[in-house]
Amino acid sequence: MNKDYSRSIPSAWRDIAAVFTALGDEHRQRMLLTFEPGERLNVGQIAQVSTLARSTVSHHLKVLRQAGVLRSEREGKEIYYSVNKHFLEEAFVRVTTYLHNDL
Repeated sequence: MNKDYSRSIPSAWRDIAAVFTALGDEHRQRMLLTFEPGERLNVGQIAQVSTLARSTVSHHLKVLRQAGVLRSEREGKEIYYSVNKHFLEEAFVRVTTYLHNDL
């Protein structure tokens, strides 16, 4: 038993916890799956294909962005979102490494 983490999550795993929390919601999973490889979408485009209100889509996009799952960039008045592929790959490699080395 490793008691080192009984009180807190190590810093290297804090962003992973945020990713799992963000992706724990089915609506956010579907939003993530809406993106084609390399695609950038704005809230209006995502709301068009969603069953949710635009304001709810905006909330979910904020959660995904804060967790690092999505990147955002402003162009004029519009904010475009894209999948933060590099960050997600790194996060899942850390999980995979843990599973292969520690278990």
